[in-house]
Amino acid sequence: MLVSVEGIYHNGRVELREAPNNIPEGTRVIVTFVGSNEIDLESQGIDREHAKVLKANLATFSDDWDSPEMSVYDNYDNAKAHLEAR
Repeated sequence: MLVSVEGIYHNGRVELREAPNNIPEGTRVIVTFVGSNEIDLESQGIDREHAKVLKANLATFSDDWDSPEMSVYDNYDNAKAHLEAR
């Protein structure tokens, strides 16, 4: 049986966002830490309203950014460093 439940690591413990159904107490678990894709906009001086405006203004570019051809830029810094090392 494989059941996934989202949680947050805090003070040495994993806090589950919801209780799993039909899982007996004492069941063994494996915890996998997942990196966050969230960007702290407030630390960059961008509040929610400003973020909405930016998102709307940049929406016209989303088709280009999401195209398969643009994936070459996903690891641009690593590729550039590899070329410079030659």
